[in-house]
Amino acid sequence: MKSFLVPPQISFGPNSLDYLGTLQGERAMLVTGGSSMKKFGFLDRAEKHLTQAGLSCKIIDGVEPNPSVKTVLRGKEEMLAFKPDWIIAIGGGSALDAAKIMWVFYEHPELNFEDIIDVFSIPKLRNKARFIAIPSTSGTASEITAFSVITDSEKKIKYPLVSPEIIPDIAIVDPEIPATMPPHITANTGMDVMAHAVEAFVSINASDYSDPLALRAIEMVFEYLPLAVADGKNLKAREKMHNASTLAGMAFSNASLGIIHSLAHKIGGELHIDHGLANAILLPYVIQFNYQAAAEKFSVIEKTLGINSLANAIRELNQKINIPANFKDIDWLEITADYFEEIVDRMAQNALQDPCTLTNPLQPTVGDMKELYRNSFYGVAAQ
Repeated sequence: MKSFLVPPQISFGPNSLDYLGTLQGERAMLVTGGSSMKKFGFLDRAEKHLTQAGLSCKIIDGVEPNPSVKTVLRGKEEMLAFKPDWIIAIGGGSALDAAKIMWVFYEHPELNFEDIIDVFSIPKLRNKARFIAIPSTSGTASEITAFSVITDSEKKIKYPLVSPEIIPDIAIVDPEIPATMPPHITANTGMDVMAHAVEAFVSINASDYSDPLALRAIEMVFEYLPLAVADGKNLKAREKMHNASTLAGMAFSNASLGIIHSLAHKIGGELHIDHGLANAILLPYVIQFNYQAAAEKFSVIEKTLGINSLANAIRELNQKINIPANFKDIDWLEITADYFEEIVDRMAQNALQDPCTLTNPLQPTVGDMKELYRNSFYGVAAQ
């Protein structure tokens, strides 16, 4: 038997942030990342709505782009002291992911991080608080999903944590919030949506419930991402990309992902490459690797889009939105080929063991993973 799980409530469209003013409770803990939500006034708006609803508020900020175990444990302690009955994450996927796991440790402070790494190992939540997710980027879909990605900084490994318990109770998808993203973040997060949708569509766990959502998200990214990158004030493009992110999230949270994400998690942990950027670069290489194993599904995507090659179309899209074709061409990435060769074996082995590998349409070997890393690092086309 399969299940299809999404948040009980999704509030979307302009001004949906106002929903916070209808909450009932005593204390709300807001979790956010850097300064952007404060800078653009969204954090203050959220706090104002909550105060008007009669809730006292406290803020945990400073969640880093790749949220660490240390940050999660800091949040746990602040929540244990404040005792919120609502936990509200507002910001990028990192803030949402961190807040989910802070919530786990707030509800179960006896747990260690190692206790929740295995899939479905998180115990029952909602004994102390409920969870609201408000994304500021159109990419991670953490507002919808049963996933969180937390980095062990000492081991340099990103861990995808999976449990239906961490699906938010309420998702607020307000397109005015991502309208503040600069072009390069819009591009990177938008290609994260593409990776979610493509991998969900060809996953071995795909279903009649997830497929229409994934396919529609793919169409929307091809149509609206270039417009959102070119003009961040194009609110129609912003809204469509925000909705595409949520649709893709509904699909992959239920169908799971594949080795684009397995590879991206590990190279991101090693080289601190933005997750969406890593996905964007890996996408065409992995599509070519998987193509024969899921040819029928890839053909459906190509026929829907009216294209001959999904891999080539994604290469063209990447070029249009200024994403490099390979890792060595990332302008700020200062690593040598020698250093890359030192870490590629470790990355390949860790990527093979990533939970996302289990639902890839073609089961890879360590050698396959190394070849994909090398091809995508140096820019070598698959044969």
